[in-house]
Amino acid sequence: MDAILEEEWAAFLAREGFAPEDGAEVAALVVEEPDRYDWRVVDAAMDRLVCPECGGPLSRGPAGCGPCDLANGFRYAAIEVDRPGVPPGNEHAVRVNVSVVRRPDGISVREVLARRLMLPLLLQGQLATTGQAQADKAKMNRMGIAEIEALFPRLLASPTDWVP
Repeated sequence: MDAILEEEWAAFLAREGFAPEDGAEVAALVVEEPDRYDWRVVDAAMDRLVCPECGGPLSRGPAGCGPCDLANGFRYAAIEVDRPGVPPGNEHAVRVNVSVVRRPDGISVREVLARRLMLPLLLQGQLATTGQAQADKAKMNRMGIAEIEALFPRLLASPTDWVP
């Protein structure tokens, strides 16, 4: 997950003519105007800034950390464009799943596991219909945590048939 953000950050710096050592200064500028940049660039920028309250990467601190909560909300002002060849809405699904997995505090273990489970499929360009997603969620809500964790190897073995 972090690699997809790091790749986009490196490409952004190169495209804009910045050196990697300029990262912290550029990150501060990006975070000031998240609506001007791709969400991957904004998330990567936040990783380079330290939260003044919790001391962790900005936006990834525990729920209730004021600056992280604020930054986490502002991340959704960033630009979101579907990648070529994926169904409309796929990039939003990737973004939400990445956000939840990277900042799981205050989110149920079941939800974090489900989002983590779906992320590889989304990154491959798949996107469930609303009905499929609701049915999968209902199935997972009836499962225990260990049962959900056991789905990971099943997903790797058969990406199209992973929820029992």
